[in-house]
Amino acid sequence: MNLDLLSALHWARPQLLWALCVLPFIALWAWRRGRDAGRWQQAVDPHLLPHLLQASGKGARRWPWTVLLGWTLAVLALAGPGWKQQAQPLLQPQSPLVVVLDLSTRITATDLPPSRLLQARAKLASLLQQREGGQLALVVYADDAYTVAPLTDDVANIGLYLDALSPQVMPADGQRTDRALDWATQLLQRSGLRAGQVLLLTDSADAAAIEAARQARSQGVQVSVIGLGTATGAAYRDSRGQIANAALDEASLRRLADAGGGRYQRLASDTTDLRALDLLRADRSAGESERGAVRQWLDQGYWLLPPLMLLALLAFRRRSAVLSVLLLIGVVGLQPAPVLAQATAAPAPQAGARSNLWLRDDQRRQQQLEQGVQAYHAGDFDTAARTFESVQTAEGWYNLGNARARQGDLDGAVQAYDHALSQRPGMPDAVANRAVVDAARKRKPPPSPQGGKSPPSQPGKSKPPPQGQGQAQPPSSGQPSSAGKGSQKPGDPAQPPPPAGAPSGKPGAGEAPPPVDPQAQARADAEQRERMQQAVQQGQQGKQAKQPAQRSDGRTPQQREQQQAVEAWMRRVPDRPGDLLRAKFQLENERRKQEGP
Repeated sequence: MNLDLLSALHWARPQLLWALCVLPFIALWAWRRGRDAGRWQQAVDPHLLPHLLQASGKGARRWPWTVLLGWTLAVLALAGPGWKQQAQPLLQPQSPLVVVLDLSTRITATDLPPSRLLQARAKLASLLQQREGGQLALVVYADDAYTVAPLTDDVANIGLYLDALSPQVMPADGQRTDRALDWATQLLQRSGLRAGQVLLLTDSADAAAIEAARQARSQGVQVSVIGLGTATGAAYRDSRGQIANAALDEASLRRLADAGGGRYQRLASDTTDLRALDLLRADRSAGESERGAVRQWLDQGYWLLPPLMLLALLAFRRRSAVLSVLLLIGVVGLQPAPVLAQATAAPAPQAGARSNLWLRDDQRRQQQLEQGVQAYHAGDFDTAARTFESVQTAEGWYNLGNARARQGDLDGAVQAYDHALSQRPGMPDAVANRAVVDAARKRKPPPSPQGGKSPPSQPGKSKPPPQGQGQAQPPSSGQPSSAGKGSQKPGDPAQPPPPAGAPSGKPGAGEAPPPVDPQAQARADAEQRERMQQAVQQGQQGKQAKQPAQRSDGRTPQQREQQQAVEAWMRRVPDRPGDLLRAKFQLENERRKQEGP
């Protein structure tokens, strides 16, 4: 039984146990001290000893053994004994993946029926569904590269944008694969990751792209390629309206994959290409963790501190018992509860000021942000606004603007959005919400609308990061939510219709391709919009059911009318991911032009 207990005991810092080697020297010192006292008794008369030597009672004889025991307890506590284990989350075993999609007009070629674009969308949907765990980002490019979604564990957010991906959302046409690979590499580096994977979906590569893949490999990024199209190709209409032929150049793509340290596969109708590129968890080695967690020993050395402190108090001659009891109560009372690292658990608000002692400044701001989010969801906008005011970050000011807008304080909302934009210039959602609130502030308030209310933006949390939970629910991880999310009309299209003459069918090279079947495309878009609308409505109904009944908040009728005006404007904002991406990319393109090369 004793052997079992010893085998279950684990030491976090076993090298400190070497300090126990001092115990024999302490024992030798105690023995020599007692022997010296005996020599005086032999040389001095007994009736003179009390006047020459200090009193040697039981306390004096116990003192060496107290030192021995205290030293032993101190060393054992510092060595970190542990007899319990707890599961601790690990980083995802898969390296992060950045998907880079070519959205030049060449992707509208129809050599892969019904078109390369639809085939690429289906492949991305399959990747999102089959890949379990690991961070993923989506980058699209034409003349330049743009981020649709940064690295995130929540791939469902990326799936919302798949049907909006088309050449129409890009500011300018082109095929700068080299810029896309450079942008994907920077995206990984800005996330603090030393290595990662890039999956490129395109039909050809030039010398600049191959050199960019070689540079990415030198920085620890592996570049793999999936080829879109066929060797014969098909005709397509470029941005100038001219007819050209787009063919698959497998030789150049293989050279690019070799330069990037990855592999090349042609687009397949199933997941064989993804498995061949080792992008799915099922193809990972068996030695990796399936749950992303490991059991670690808990350091229980702090339990040895109270008896150690009691031994220290025994050195006092007066009121040692009272001081011992007081110190024991203080040590136990100040002992923090074990903090468990959980990816989805929010800090408990009832922890109080005692738990805040162990938080960093950024953790305190994050806790305040999440408390404001909870108050916002509960309909307590006054508490949410007061909480957001103490969070001096772009997300805090942005959510403060949303809360003030719901309170009817439109001037305060505009000021809060301005603060957010001063800390993060060009913040798309802050720009959009500020424009809506400013327009509502300048207009005459309309009559009270009927029906449910929809907030300017739903605060919430995204799943890491790795960059800031507690801000508004993002259209993609790491960004605040855009205005009007959840207010999509049933008749609003998910994306604008393609321009006249969009290619379809299988025309020969050099002749204009026939248009895509509008009825089939409309049915597919309508089904997707219906699924997204149902999901949004179910989420809103669940939140409204949990909110308490509206209570009197002391606002004036004018403030209520202003709030109703804001909500009416919010409901008029269409929820079209294609328009959002187009506006986002256009703003980014203008910013890059202003900054210059």
